[in-house]
Amino acid sequence: MAGRLEGKVAFITGAARGQGRSHAVRFAEEGAGIIAIGVCKDLGMTAYPLATPEDLAETVRLVEALDRRIVTAEVDVRDLEAVKDFVASAVEHLGRLDIVVVNAGIDIIDNSLHEIDPVPWANIMDVNLTGVWKSVKASVGHILAGGRGGSIVLTSSVAGLKPHANIGHYVAAKHGGGGRRHAMVGVGTRPAGHPGELDPPQSGQHPLMMNESIYRLFRPDLENPAPTTSPRSRSRCMCCPSRGWSRRTSATRRCTSPATSRATSRASRCPSMLVVA
Repeated sequence: MAGRLEGKVAFITGAARGQGRSHAVRFAEEGAGIIAIGVCKDLGMTAYPLATPEDLAETVRLVEALDRRIVTAEVDVRDLEAVKDFVASAVEHLGRLDIVVVNAGIDIIDNSLHEIDPVPWANIMDVNLTGVWKSVKASVGHILAGGRGGSIVLTSSVAGLKPHANIGHYVAAKHGGGGRRHAMVGVGTRPAGHPGELDPPQSGQHPLMMNESIYRLFRPDLENPAPTTSPRSRSRCMCCPSRGWSRRTSATRRCTSPATSRATSRASRCPSMLVVA
């Protein structure tokens, strides 16, 4: 039986691991060919390691195991010309482009907004705001040229709906996603925001959330904080730090703050749960 994306081609950024890889594999399961990029090297910006060439190779292996075509490159979304050149070459190779999923992003745990240094502010904006625009700019023309329509997906966050402490730059960049989405109407697109919850199986182990700077943010009172799923531990939610504390009895329990539910409209639980003890 043909999949829902049979014969289509999807371009995915940040595809070497995590959500980006899960998107690539799922689209391939539904019949799509894949164009995938990842920076695949540390940029000295984050407290956690970025993806590696081996990570991207694993994405290739998983897609090819489904008997689908995939074209990849190690490309930084901040480099518009590099993204444009690669996408053009990949579209020529695969014959078309129907879907763009702009997933690449970084997070930097910092300080109160007025105390954030200009360098991490610029880094977040370059990747999470301007990098998203560059990825769309480099690819949307191929969808329009096909004349078949298509989809452009911009990965956001609960931080794109309400503020969080210590990541004001990230919040600002993600809120910019709403403006990007509406501004794209000028190129024949129709905005369709879908607030909700995404929790791929690997999210609990992703270094973006599971790293020492995150642990210390939640437990500055401990010399060596570490994650735990002990029934005696207590959990705290990033998006509602003044409430949302609860006894944790399993690795999957989440925050049920009414404020979070209102902010996400359709999401009844908070996707930003972390336990440190």
